[in-house]
Amino acid sequence: MNRAPSLADVYDRLRASLGLEAVHLDRARAAALPPEPPTGGFPTLVGHLNLVQPNRIQVLGPTEITYWTGQSDNDRSRLLTQLFRDDLYGVIVTDSLGIPADIGARARHEGTPLLRAEAVCERLISTLRHELGRELAARLVLHGVFLDVLGTGTLLTGASNMGKSELALELISRGHSLVADDAPEFSRPAPTVIEGECPPVIQDFLEVSGMGVLNIRAMYGDAAIRQQKRLHLIVRMESLTPELRAQCDRLTGHFGTTEVLGVEVTTMTLPVAPGRNLAVMVEAAVRNFMLSCRGYRAGEDLMERQRAAIAREQPCD
Repeated sequence: MNRAPSLADVYDRLRASLGLEAVHLDRARAAALPPEPPTGGFPTLVGHLNLVQPNRIQVLGPTEITYWTGQSDNDRSRLLTQLFRDDLYGVIVTDSLGIPADIGARARHEGTPLLRAEAVCERLISTLRHELGRELAARLVLHGVFLDVLGTGTLLTGASNMGKSELALELISRGHSLVADDAPEFSRPAPTVIEGECPPVIQDFLEVSGMGVLNIRAMYGDAAIRQQKRLHLIVRMESLTPELRAQCDRLTGHFGTTEVLGVEVTTMTLPVAPGRNLAVMVEAAVRNFMLSCRGYRAGEDLMERQRAAIAREQPCD
């Protein structure tokens, strides 16, 4: 779906799985949900009835319905005004509960989608958060080849003719998987998670200079293709120049971070020069990254050993 979804779209897609019933659903007036801003999440996308920090989709379960029906007429009138604000995109009553008459009448008057679900409250909320979180997430296309290397989402980037596709092909031949070539699309389904996937039109294909377009699935089998993968590491390929050599730390290499949709992603510069086995170096970089995620850093380990050796060699007073 290229446009942002409305609650009518949610109803069409999840009607059977959640047992949804359209109590009032004017498709022409159902507003499209706003996309996620690049630096924000969805703390109020969908959730239990909340009139202090209102959700865009308000969900009423047994507790909320009991609370609502227990109010006086004046209090319910005040609650209705708070509930049907301009930024309300829909109301869902769960557990096959009856719809309070005042909510039904106001929904029809305002043209606000009103649904009833057989699903229990928590299941409906978690399902909607998952579905809409992915669909409304901020998106970005990055140039490069996105791979699953040893279970780590790895994006190979660099200037044209740097050999990204050739390196990707060698990694695939060594048992790793292709996610997307040339234009992987990244989204942020959660505040600190970046996921990449391949546009459908180029799914399975890898363009290699001098060989043309290759169908990786047809050549290597289904295991060589991943539909999507979380982005963990960016490997930036650069020609090994004297300037780059001077920038690289001999103990820790050349690491930094790159901001992708507001999330900092670990980035390694891979010096490219004739005779270097880049596939082995990428595998080693990924293994080293995995160790660092567990708290181990070889450079720090070596420095600690050196300090201990110097301390042992110093004469005692």
